[in-house]
Amino acid sequence: MKYHSPFILLTLICFHSSAQPLIHAHNDYQQSKPLTNALQNRAYSIEADLYLHNGQLVVAHDKKHLTVAPSLDALYLQPIIRLFKKHPGRISNNKTYAPVLMIDIKDNGKDVLVALIQLLAAYPSVFDRSVNPLALQIVISGDRGPVSNWTSYPSSIFFDGRPYEVYDSATLQRVAFISDAYYNYVSRADSTRRIEELVKKIHGLGKLLRLWSIPDDPASWLRLQQLGVDIINTDKVGECRRFF
Repeated sequence: MKYHSPFILLTLICFHSSAQPLIHAHNDYQQSKPLTNALQNRAYSIEADLYLHNGQLVVAHDKKHLTVAPSLDALYLQPIIRLFKKHPGRISNNKTYAPVLMIDIKDNGKDVLVALIQLLAAYPSVFDRSVNPLALQIVISGDRGPVSNWTSYPSSIFFDGRPYEVYDSATLQRVAFISDAYYNYVSRADSTRRIEELVKKIHGLGKLLRLWSIPDDPASWLRLQQLGVDIINTDKVGECRRFF
């Protein structure tokens, strides 16, 4: 890995003793080894884009790929279930590692959630942390439906919040973390202050912060970590893990 300034290199050397941030495996299904790569690199959250196509939940980036898209069950759920059988009660031989599967619903959110809940219901020890603390947490992003409806879903379903939304205490408990677009905070000269204020706000709610569409390079990962962003959004999961 090459760095382009002595300052960055010095910073990286000093950083080795710091705590590692959480890693979000953006569009994990586009990796050469979906799920496997994320788990090997201890990703905190693993993202899959989801559509309901011909009655089946399929993983795809956009609608033009739906006819050849793999099912959520085949690509993620069944491999996860097999891992829980291999490592009874958890996803790996790491006794504390319990990642998140973030489902980014691209459209038709209400029907997708109904179908998803039906799929998950048969495996509470795998997908429900009220049953098993090391279960894989399911977090809904994208077309999440009205905030007022979130508490009506099973307790195993959590949501990806937004900093501009207002939650009552019950709904806030269903928010796994809070996310926003990076470009909302860097369009002006005071980007550092704006991100720091956002971090303070989200941490004040007792939640973790993720920014998406970040510059996907070591210097940017480091800057965001130093500003207090908890979850680093990246397509380069292995490189990000090695870097930190």
